[in-house]
Order: sequence, then C-alpha cells, then structure tokens
Amino acid sequence: MTAVACRLCGANLTETFVDLGMSPLCESYVPADKTDGPETFYPLHVRICSNCLLVQLAAYVAGEDIFSDYLYFSSYSTSWVEHARRYAVDMTERLGLGPDSLVAEVASNDGYLLQHFVAAGIPVVGVEPAGNIAEVAREKGVRTEVEFLGAATGAAVAAKYGQADLVAGNNVYAHVPDIVDFTAGLAALVKPTGIVTLEFPHLLRLIERNQYDTIYHEHYQYLSLLTASRALATGGLTVVDVDELGTHGGSLRVYARPADAAGEPSPNVKAVLAAEEAAGLHTLEGHAGFAEAVFGIKRDLLSFLLAARAEGKTVVGYGAPGKGNTLLNHCGIRSDLLAYTVDRSPHKQGWFLPGTHIPIHHPDRIAETRPDYVLVLPWNLRTEISEQLAYVREWGGKLVFPIPTLEVV
Repeated sequence: MTAVACRLCGANLTETFVDLGMSPLCESYVPADKTDGPETFYPLHVRICSNCLLVQLAAYVAGEDIFSDYLYFSSYSTSWVEHARRYAVDMTERLGLGPDSLVAEVASNDGYLLQHFVAAGIPVVGVEPAGNIAEVAREKGVRTEVEFLGAATGAAVAAKYGQADLVAGNNVYAHVPDIVDFTAGLAALVKPTGIVTLEFPHLLRLIERNQYDTIYHEHYQYLSLLTASRALATGGLTVVDVDELGTHGGSLRVYARPADAAGEPSPNVKAVLAAEEAAGLHTLEGHAGFAEAVFGIKRDLLSFLLAARAEGKTVVGYGAPGKGNTLLNHCGIRSDLLAYTVDRSPHKQGWFLPGTHIPIHHPDRIAETRPDYVLVLPWNLRTEISEQLAYVREWGGKLVFPIPTLEVV
C-alpha cells in the first residue's frame, strides 16, 4: 500500500476509518450517448490520522477535475435557499452590515446565498471555481470571480475588492484537497476585525446516524469541531462560536476570527467539544466500529430491494444527489432493482447515474408509472420531499428512507 500523508499535519496515514471499495465520481453523470463507454472508478478508502485525528480521503482526483464544470446548482432545493436567506438576515443584524460593508462567499455556486445580501443593498463578491455556475450567479447580479480559493487568490480578490467584513463558506471546507492553502485564502480575504463562517457536515452526526453515503471523492475530509479548529489555526483563525444545524443530516456552522480579535470562545464551543469527546472523537479508538454499521445499511437495503423484486413490486428513486451515487454503487444496485430515478434539476434529466447507469427522469414520471415504492436518495431533505411526494399515497405507494436505518412509510 502506498504511504499517504495527512493533509493537515503531514503524518503517515496508517489507520482505516471505512473502506467503501471503488466508485466513480459522484457528480459525473453520464449522457445518453456515452452509456456504452468506459467509466473510471476510484478508491473510496477513508483513513484517519493517528496524530491529528483528521478523517480524510486521499485526493485521488484533483479539485480542478471535479469542480471546474459542475452540475450541482444550490437553488434547486427550496429549503436550502430559505436556509441561506435566514443566514443573510441573521448575519446582517449580528454584524450591522450595510452599504459600506463587504460580504464574500467562497464556493458561491449560483448566487443562492449572496443574492439575499444584494437584495439588501450590501456589496458582495463570490469566489466560485465552476465557470458554468458562476455565469448563472452573474445573471442574478451577484459579482463573481471564477477561481479556486487559496492564499494567492484570496490575496488577489482582497486587493481588488477590499477585505470582507464577513466571509462565508457553505459546504466547501470538506471539499478542498489543500485545506491549509484554502484556510490561508480565508485569512487573506477577511478583515482583521471580520468574521469567517463555515458550514460543514459534522463527523459526530455522520457516525451517529450512519450517514456513510456522504462519503464521496468531492469530500476530501470529514470534520469534527476539534479537527476544524486545528485546520483553521493553520491560517491564524480562532473558533469563537458554533451553531449546530439540521442541514445535510446534521452540520456545524463555525464562526472564526483572526486570532488577535478572537477573545474567549462561547459556551457553545465548549459544549460541542465536550459532546465530541464523550462520543470518543478525541481519540483514535473512538472512531472504530463505523465499518460494521455501514455493512448493516447495505444488508438491509439490498434485502428490501431483492424481496420487492421477488414479489413483482416496482421500486424507483427520488433525487439524483451525489450521496445517492455512493450508496447505490457501494450496494451494487442497478436498474434491475431500481428502475429509474427522478430529479427536479433539468441539468440532470435525460442523463444516467454514474456507475449504475440508472436513468434520470423528470419528477412527473412517478405519477405516470405509479410505482409501489419510492426510494428517497436525498434523505436529508426528508420533510420537503415527503410533502412533494404526498400524492404517491393515492395508489398505495410508499416512501423508503435508507438512512439512518431502513424505513418504509
């Protein structure tokens, strides 16, 4: 086995957290004319550093190859856009933001968040690596630079627009292969008295709720508050507060300031660290046992699908999220067990899921074919999707949620 170095502290990685075998890139959807061609699969072998405890996936694929042309548009989730709107209102009040302020967002996607600041008359700049998505943001009036954030690009954006009062990064801190250079970019972007907020799935919840499908090549690390604090410290940023969020199956929103302006951390910081410690996340041994839980999810889902097939029942999917592709590929599920899936994003309709080649249709397909079961792949949007699929009851159809444990409702 090739020696792999920890991307945070440089120690050799010798310990396995979970090994999910081989999988294609989770957002590499296949067009109809390429379904007879070959696909590249990469290892999904997650390791843990015995020195600094960062849970991480080797950078089998460069970030540029994944994110330069991307098919994930944040605005197709209504609840996520509303989450962003509330954040904008809260931070505007908390920091007293106005026409003389600047808000920067890294991985600003299609402007789903910054549009709310623009509407309030607050100047913004987005830093987004995918040119196709940045174009959509610009059409909304969101000023956007097409760049990957690092120390150099952070300094260049700050030189052009000034340093920001608020730097936001939602679901990006787990997505950067060079977390030290990225953190230096955050530090370059923010004012000495400013604040950085980062949202990312919480490793504690991933383990607790068996959310192994959130492991994919785009997620280079799986963060606890402890390891995120260690990563931020490399850029001279200190965690001052933290919120626990329900998004993405349980996330943290971490607030950090340049060390000189940090002061005492809030009681929330101590409480979350204490919860992590109690769960064993501050020791190497405390991370053991996850692989066994993962096998349980696979066993239950395959047993259900095989039984449904034997009874002549039809099962289809709802959603084509990245996490669904990890789950389907790990379980070896193909169109013989899941006839098709649907997605609200027109960018995915007519394409096929990577690896499994399950076709993606418009959501209307469910009402047309009246399946017995609908397997919900973006289980993190359970409430929103349960409402959207309420009509499935009309013909006695049921919804299936695979995680944290198999549930048929």
